[in-house]
Amino acid sequence: MKTTFGRRALMAAVAAASLVGAPLYAGGHQVLDSVHFLIPGGAGGGWDGTARGTGEALTNAGLVGSASYENMSGGGGGKAIGYMIENAESLEGTLMVNSTPIVIRSLTGVFPHNFRDLTLIAGTIGDYAAMVVPADSPLNSMADLLAAYQENPGDTAIGGGSVPGGMDHLVAAMVMKAAGEDPTAVKYIPYDAGGKAMAALLSGEIKALSTGFSEAVALAEQGEVKILGVTSDERVDAFADAATMKEQGIDTTFVNWRGFFGAPGLSEDKVSAYQMAIEKMYDTEEWEAVRARNGWVNIHNSGEDFQSFLENQEKVIGDLMRELGFL
Repeated sequence: MKTTFGRRALMAAVAAASLVGAPLYAGGHQVLDSVHFLIPGGAGGGWDGTARGTGEALTNAGLVGSASYENMSGGGGGKAIGYMIENAESLEGTLMVNSTPIVIRSLTGVFPHNFRDLTLIAGTIGDYAAMVVPADSPLNSMADLLAAYQENPGDTAIGGGSVPGGMDHLVAAMVMKAAGEDPTAVKYIPYDAGGKAMAALLSGEIKALSTGFSEAVALAEQGEVKILGVTSDERVDAFADAATMKEQGIDTTFVNWRGFFGAPGLSEDKVSAYQMAIEKMYDTEEWEAVRARNGWVNIHNSGEDFQSFLENQEKVIGDLMRELGFL
């Protein structure tokens, strides 16, 4: 059975940020003096990598003078969202990174807020999902993982850096459903961030990990993990040795958008400046180096297009979660 998750909607999203009335900047190059990135999870996760990679590109390209970073784990990302809302007046210089979980966790009631409670800046990238195992695991393919699961489901725990019913759990369920298994029977173990989940995998707490492809690439290149399958339509150049789920007979695809949000009530000038800096970033060699290194897909939608995209994702995700029994 084919299980497709938002791929068409993601790839159809286009950049349409209106820069009319945007302020002019000295020298015509640097757009912002500084940006402080708020990261709703711990170090080593997808949010962390996206914020730091974006800051790296923006500063190295000269579009932003300096970038700083703050990790604020808790509540499945809800702590950082609440902080942005409660301290809005003092956070004009702060961008919070987020992704598909802001939609999932508001639907499931993990936290009371949703993307409408923040200022939408721009969606920036997509990251495929991957199923990985330790490098010394006897499992070498999705067929091996499925065989182990069928032999002993209780001993074949799959972990992820999100809460039960969260994105990593949802991806694992989608993959198992597409493979002909009961998606609600999968033993899923949650961790607070991608880095903690990866540590649990390497320590043997879980048999496999559902995670972002970009998070898995670096460790795979270092020989610490094996990527059993990636949820792309075709192999990704960043790690072409990783087979897709589809080529292994599991007909499912998934790409997780990531983007940036400001505090509610952010001034129009500041919104325009953030959007301008991100739009200009795509044309730089510095961004291409970061993007290619992580295996990300450029998905840029800004302002009203970002809102329309998120509203569509909310419907698609909600329908799928109900189908899988998570709502």
